[in-house]
Parts: sequence; C-alpha cells; structure tokens
Amino acid sequence: MSDTASNAEEEEVGTRLSRVRQAYGLSQRQLAKKSGVANATISQIENGRLNPTVGTLRKVLTGLPMSLSTFFDDEALKPDDRIFFSAKDLVELSEGLVSYRQVGASMAGRAMQMMWERYEPGGDTGRHDLTHEGEECGFVISGALTVTVAGQTRVLKAGEAYYFKSDRPHSFKNEGTTVCELITACTPPSF
Repeated sequence: MSDTASNAEEEEVGTRLSRVRQAYGLSQRQLAKKSGVANATISQIENGRLNPTVGTLRKVLTGLPMSLSTFFDDEALKPDDRIFFSAKDLVELSEGLVSYRQVGASMAGRAMQMMWERYEPGGDTGRHDLTHEGEECGFVISGALTVTVAGQTRVLKAGEAYYFKSDRPHSFKNEGTTVCELITACTPPSF
C-alpha cells in the first residue's frame, strides 16, 4: 500500500471519529475518559497521525458506545427525528444476561437516552463500578434489581426507582430468580 493510500485511509477513520464524537456531544477528553484510551491517542487518530488497530478503535468506540459496523455506517451520524417507535424499532445494544433496548438508532443530536432494560437472573453490569458524566434514573416495572451507588445498596422492586449523578461509582445486578425489567434514562446519552 502506498503512503498516499495509507494517509487517505487514516484521514477517513480520523475524520469519521471526530464527526461521530461531536455528534454524541463529547470532547476528546470526555471520550478518552469514557473509553480508557489516552486523549493524545484519540487526538492523533482524529488528526490522521495514527492509524488505529481494530482493537484500539473498538476500545475507543466503547466510550460512545458503538460497534465497528455502526461506526462505518453513515446512518449512525444522521439525527433520528422520528417521534414514535414500535417495539421492533428499539435498538439492542448488548447481548447475554442483560438487554439494553434503546429508543432510536442514533443518539446524534440527542440530549437524553432512554432504554428498556432487562436483567436475567444473575445478570449484572460487570465486576467494575461504572462512572461517567451526567445523570441517570430508572423505574423498575417487574422483578427486583440490586442497585449500588457510591457504596449505598438497595434492592428495588416493581414500582420503585432511582436517580443519581452518574459520576458516582454505580452498579446493577439481578440477584433474584426472576427477570427484572426497567425503563431508564440518562443525560447526556452515555451508554
């Protein structure tokens, strides 16, 4: 591959990363913090000085969150101006014991993210507490969910809710024997 072709490819990935990051309303520093990739690395990618490996690009995209296929899909950068969404329009963001079904395919230009979450028995958000900027809340509609925020833990049942600033370490787990479903929102979109 010639240097010219290589530079064009790097610029394309870097330009796209910059556009996607801005569409999600994040600065380079915010994306670095959310993804765990150094701010300098993100800057070099966006400026075409670094061609990221697939692994590095995947790690950067965890801060949005976005898959590689979505990253290269032009539709992901278009604002979703629809008003109504059927159940089939909800976008699945995960797999396994926890399901996150997002309202709308694109968070570009959105100030809030809403999801219908489903935790199978044993499903959780992982070994490490989550932290990110913004605020989030949720309303349990069935089952029970153990919510831990900044060292405080409570088991929430159907009809109960939570609301907190997301920079406080937090985690969620279904320790019961039945499925837990809840409706959640966060601002700015950060999942």
